[in-house]
Amino acid sequence: MAAAAHTAMALRGKMVYELYRAFTHVAGPIIFAHIQWRRLRGVEHPTRWPERFGRSSSPRPPGPLLWFHAVSLGEGLAAIPMIKHCVRVQPNFVVLMTSTTTSAFEVIKDQLPDGVIYQLAPLDSPTAVGKFLGYWDPVAVFLMESELWPNLIISAAEKGIPVALLNARMSCKSFKRWSRTLALPLISLMLSKISLIAPLSTLQAVHFQLLHASPHIIHFAGDLKYAVGDLNVLEEDIRKIKDLQLQLASRPVWMASSIHEGEEEVMLWVHKELIKMHTDLVMILVTRHPRHGQQLALALKKQGMNVSLRSRSEIISCSTSIYVVDTLGELRTLYRITPIAVIGGSFLPCLAGHNVAEAAAAGCAVLTGPYVGHFSHMLAGMLQAASSSVQQVADKAELLEALKKLLTDKKSLEAHCRAAKYAFSTVSKGVVENVWKLVCTFVLKQSIGKSDEG
Repeated sequence: MAAAAHTAMALRGKMVYELYRAFTHVAGPIIFAHIQWRRLRGVEHPTRWPERFGRSSSPRPPGPLLWFHAVSLGEGLAAIPMIKHCVRVQPNFVVLMTSTTTSAFEVIKDQLPDGVIYQLAPLDSPTAVGKFLGYWDPVAVFLMESELWPNLIISAAEKGIPVALLNARMSCKSFKRWSRTLALPLISLMLSKISLIAPLSTLQAVHFQLLHASPHIIHFAGDLKYAVGDLNVLEEDIRKIKDLQLQLASRPVWMASSIHEGEEEVMLWVHKELIKMHTDLVMILVTRHPRHGQQLALALKKQGMNVSLRSRSEIISCSTSIYVVDTLGELRTLYRITPIAVIGGSFLPCLAGHNVAEAAAAGCAVLTGPYVGHFSHMLAGMLQAASSSVQQVADKAELLEALKKLLTDKKSLEAHCRAAKYAFSTVSKGVVENVWKLVCTFVLKQSIGKSDEG
């Protein structure tokens, strides 16, 4: 009975995939028009957008090639430690990195080791994926987190290219969507083509198994986002914040980072309460999206508040109360100039948290809201390593009380900073090496042998 059910599911999966493949092929002109519309809005890269259709803009060097793909900035940064490790231990491999968003492209291109090729990822259409795989001819594909694309995965499998899903995660919302009648056979087919799934947590592993991933390909190794905190901060970036350090040298400061629309109301209310006690206090408010930061700074200035905006190189004067950061890729550097970091994406029920390890690696006292989503495993790991490494508050009132204590009790602040730094060093140890061992065992065993022979 089980074998018959498995066969029936596989047949339905192939039927659904053929429908998906036909639809994405027929929709080619519409997709092209959509990309052009995004390009005119500044969302797609102005000159490299043809890469989204599989038209590569860099020469393909000789040798076995590994392809790492991430959708956006956070996932892309998590891939970089793996790429650096790969370049170090297997220099005979050519490494290709792709991302989907232009914002990720602009930041990640400066973080990659010399020799790594960076392209924008192809859209999941048969033509674009076919051109891309045909040109680059990778020996393996590494997808970061939740990048499950039918044409990409199944086309790679048809060419005999192993696919791995690293830092694998699937939100409850995505799990429900993939569990539907038409979607389940398709995801089942895709997961049957994957050689390795390295999930973030037991819950994530359960999600993938319920969607028919074989338990034999699911193996734990740790969260690569811990390793992002170990990435070197570029000397150029350090020079950029020296002026800020001087401007803030004699003033108390706290940071609200990765703030989504709606969360600024919480942070502004807390800050207004805090400056009643600390009149020279500065809040560094880093918005998740630059446009949000620009809109927020304009609105606050209209209200008569003294606000400085980073993208305009506005200085922090003695009367500046809020410094709005509307740039991308500077968080790891900015954490160095604040002793306290409140991590956003966690104060509204529709959100799912952000990486707390970067702030902990910089030695900040770390606070977060109640809605941390798939980052709950990261918090649990850090709290197990040091119980005061992260403070999770229930609402804005609790956040206010926690910040009051940190700003007035120097010993408490130092203890929380030490705990965060210690917890990070504990949980991040060996993560990249562990993931690489899984990759070598389940994905690259034959390729490494051929590379070494060459």
